[in-house]
Amino acid sequence: MSIEISNIHKRFGSFLALEDINLSIPNGELTALLGPSGSGKTTLLRIIAGLESPDSGHIGFFGEDSTHKHTKDRQVGFVFQHYALFKHMSVFENVAFGLRVRPKKNRPSEEEIAHRVHHLLHMVQLQAMANRLPSELSGGQKQRVALARALAVEPKVLLLDEPFGALDAKVRQELRRWLRKLHDEINVTSVFVTHDQEEALEVSDKIVVMNQGKIEQVGTPEEVYDKPSNPFVYGFLGSVNLFHARVNEGSLYLGGTSLQTLDESFKNQEEASLFVRPHEVLIESSDSRGSGIKARILTARSLGARVRVELESIEEGKFIEADIDKESWNQLKKENPSTVFVRFLGAKIYSQNDTWSHYVI
Repeated sequence: MSIEISNIHKRFGSFLALEDINLSIPNGELTALLGPSGSGKTTLLRIIAGLESPDSGHIGFFGEDSTHKHTKDRQVGFVFQHYALFKHMSVFENVAFGLRVRPKKNRPSEEEIAHRVHHLLHMVQLQAMANRLPSELSGGQKQRVALARALAVEPKVLLLDEPFGALDAKVRQELRRWLRKLHDEINVTSVFVTHDQEEALEVSDKIVVMNQGKIEQVGTPEEVYDKPSNPFVYGFLGSVNLFHARVNEGSLYLGGTSLQTLDESFKNQEEASLFVRPHEVLIESSDSRGSGIKARILTARSLGARVRVELESIEEGKFIEADIDKESWNQLKKENPSTVFVRFLGAKIYSQNDTWSHYVI
């Protein structure tokens, strides 16, 4: 493992920022620390970097205890959200800075510095910008300079704090793809902080979902999205419909509608939370199976090849969001029903006895 994090605790006054954090970050992987504001992800990143000290616990780098090592001795590169470039220096000099300030005995020659900087600028596709000042660059270009500067010192670990948070949506998307490609080329162990679920799912090898100073789940993007360990992870990763259901005589009821027969792990009269993603919602003009929820369509918005439909259940007045293909929507419009019936193609139930059950209706 590249980084071993053991029993980390951190308080800021009365605020508990991190509680009993244990995490292994494999060599060469791109790991995302994902969570809402205040979840502790940036504090954990700064502790890994040595910019903050834990109250207790240990940080190991490549088999060595680095808990009390200074940042400069950890061989980490750090990329900040707001670039932190030197405004009076050219792009070339910004990237070269970390090499020039090394002690003389460890400092590369000017020829070596020039070679390394030009190589990095080529990697980040900014070789033509070497003599420009940061003020002459776009936000995306500035972030690539910041990344090149972090890589110039040949770090063992690359740390990125909300690296694309200050950029607009289109530039963020382009840089996400670019970062993934670059990471595969350089194969340096990388950890980045984000609150953007789509960013974490698209870019990372592994996702660490955090909430209120604790780790909720660690897994691949597919694992945390398809097999969330608890309701928080399910609700945080992507859009979701949440319904409050009940179990009666072995069946799951939403309002007066019986949706599914359940196994014995669900107790009679038990309350349950039902999670359904919008793409798992099916809208029909008739209740062909007798398990549909009667609803009315409120709005529909075309999003390329998909249509986002907002509905309201007639019995409970519950808001339902569906994401259906355009062909299904066109068929619905042709039939023009005054009311429709909603079924779920897949869902997860979370009950009070902490039982997860996946079923298909």
